[in-house]
Amino acid sequence: WRRFSWKARLRTGNMASRRCACVSTRACASDPGTRFKKGCTRRETLQGIPMVAAGLWLAQHSDAFATTVVLSQDERRETMMKAFHEAAPKTKAPVLLRLAFHDAGTYDANTDTGGSNGSIRFELNRPENGGLKRGLRCIDEVRNALRDTSEENASYADLISVGGAYAVEVCGGPRIDVPIGRLDVAEADPEGRMPLEDYSAGRLKDVFRRGGYTVQEFVALSGAHTVGGKGFGAPLEFSSVYYSELLRKPWEDPSDKMNQMIGLASDHAMADDEECQSWIRKYAEDQDLFFRDFARAYTKMSLSGARFA
Repeated sequence: WRRFSWKARLRTGNMASRRCACVSTRACASDPGTRFKKGCTRRETLQGIPMVAAGLWLAQHSDAFATTVVLSQDERRETMMKAFHEAAPKTKAPVLLRLAFHDAGTYDANTDTGGSNGSIRFELNRPENGGLKRGLRCIDEVRNALRDTSEENASYADLISVGGAYAVEVCGGPRIDVPIGRLDVAEADPEGRMPLEDYSAGRLKDVFRRGGYTVQEFVALSGAHTVGGKGFGAPLEFSSVYYSELLRKPWEDPSDKMNQMIGLASDHAMADDEECQSWIRKYAEDQDLFFRDFARAYTKMSLSGARFA
């Protein structure tokens, strides 16, 4: 030792001081996968500190990197349907179905305006929408049932369309899987687009043609009148009895005042229209055909004018 110059001793001391004792169960910071590693240099230790710090931060903030779960259309729709079954009794079916028709019924295919967009929220005071406030209250109850679910922020447009499909299904009609993802508008649609109860068959066809529907689709959608208190069979049963009654025309019997109250003036007008009669007969004879055509036409209606996220 005495033979070493002071420079040699300094070099030896520096070399020793560069070693760090990473012993026992402490892993080297620059190689976390090694449980026992002796003799990490100071530089290696310092280089590993940022890696360890980053790992600790990620472990404590892993929720910030949570993977967003994208639900399928079927999963989203089933969540909504479950809420309707919980919050909307079957007795609400007629008003829910009517609400869906009146929300989508403002569509104008020529201008691509109106339609299934939730605007009915701002149109409840219009004469043609009398009684629909009950339907919107039911939608709000369903929204409450959707709290803390994946669909707690579902649009009114979606819930109204799904609500109409629920009404059909819960009354024994076909299952209708309407698409999900509509956006709500923030104002009312233009007035004067909904058909009135006293319209002639020709005028009714014109209104539906403006909405982009064929005569067949018009007749199929009119079958929704089987639900409710219009006298076409049981009020909470969705069936083809509507068409059987249109062919029978019980309202023409002057001896029965009750029968004269069945249906609306527009129903009576449609029963007398030759172009409509061919489809009325087909649906009266084949309920399965009616169910298929109604489901297709309802899906088309639920998409009319809809804007999707």
